[in-house]
Amino acid sequence: MQERSRKRVGVAKTKKQGVIHVIKKEMIAMLLAGGQGSRLGVLTASIAKPAVAFGGKYRIIDFPLSNCINSGVDTVGVLTQYQPLRLNTHIGIGIPWDLDRNVGGVSILPPYEKSTNSEWYTGTANAIYQNLKYMEYYNPEYVLILGGDHIYKMDYESMLEFHKQKKADITLATIPVPIEEASRFGVVITDVDKRILEFEEKPPQPRSNLASMGIYIFTWKILKEALITLSEQKGCDFGKHIIPYCHERGDRVYAYEYNGYWKDVGTLQSYWESNMELIDLIPEFNLYEEFWKIYTKSDVIPPQYVSENSVIERAIIGEGAEIYGQVYNSVIGPGVVIGENSIVRDSIIMKGTVIGDNTIVNKAIIAEKCFIGTGCELGVFDEVPNSWKPDIYTHGMVTIGENSIVPDRVRVGKNTAIFGGTTLDDYPRGILASGENIIKAGDRV
Repeated sequence: MQERSRKRVGVAKTKKQGVIHVIKKEMIAMLLAGGQGSRLGVLTASIAKPAVAFGGKYRIIDFPLSNCINSGVDTVGVLTQYQPLRLNTHIGIGIPWDLDRNVGGVSILPPYEKSTNSEWYTGTANAIYQNLKYMEYYNPEYVLILGGDHIYKMDYESMLEFHKQKKADITLATIPVPIEEASRFGVVITDVDKRILEFEEKPPQPRSNLASMGIYIFTWKILKEALITLSEQKGCDFGKHIIPYCHERGDRVYAYEYNGYWKDVGTLQSYWESNMELIDLIPEFNLYEEFWKIYTKSDVIPPQYVSENSVIERAIIGEGAEIYGQVYNSVIGPGVVIGENSIVRDSIIMKGTVIGDNTIVNKAIIAEKCFIGTGCELGVFDEVPNSWKPDIYTHGMVTIGENSIVPDRVRVGKNTAIFGGTTLDDYPRGILASGENIIKAGDRV
């Protein structure tokens, strides 16, 4: 990793007596990690989506950060906004990703008060525009724009080589998707040389299945000019504004086709599915490859404990977990406790959650540091649509936000959401019916 990461280091000169040093980087990355992720419901009520746990020990942002260092990109600006504390603490000074550098490394870039005005990031491109000085400081030849909410492994160096080979001004990473899903994405139509002829953002009737992944390489001068020109555009966005503007004025825009695993975990269903795929006998996305490691901040915690009466089948069990019951087809985070005679099936249980004795959990996503009482049943009754947000709480799941409490001996139906310290009084006859919700905390759920 150390050898690869030196590839993108350019020139660094320092002069004393008040003369500012000159830094030159071939390519820097700007990682957009400020979104709330509202489609994840109560999971992101008090945490930014890129900081949500994934695969037991990781967080979603670990994947693009690991891709950067594995690709030799050693200068990364992480743009944060919504609920940034957990994300900032996780990233720190970048030690797990070898991004603690004197020249370059990782920098947290929240919105800040300027001399003339102070404003939140209002779009993906607006966020980048507000950090022009950061990019100018490194004076790169190329700027890599990334999202912080996808699960994938990509060698950005190969994409850069494609960009250079085509003499492109902008290169979009693209991936083939089923045509029936293409309307969810920006889609491109290319010629035989992969130059983009047309670009449509979320078209109702897509004419192509080649979808933009939200990953872009810009030649720096092209990006800078476009950001400045469109700086007055409200909610300036790459897909809606910057890319169409550059394409219309004749810039050379190309599509780099990626054919590996890539998952947008922006919905509860896709988040659940991608976690479940990790425990397949031959997983489509392999966390254990030596040549492309996924790095994360690791706490110093004891090993797992599995009691003599417990049963575990097809599961990821995090460090420090204590398993006294049965676990089937589930992802169990670090420090989770599953009590005696309890059964967990098809579920994601995040760090530090405690599940009491004699409790049954079916197809649930339970966030960090929750307490589920004794003798509970989660994921029972017939499935009906959620009464509050039927487009979010779907597919028969139970979703419980972090630091929530579920009291002893309650039964919780499907397509339900719970957030906060609930008590037995919140459950008529000890039941939360399918499609119902109990929200006791938070104003952004």
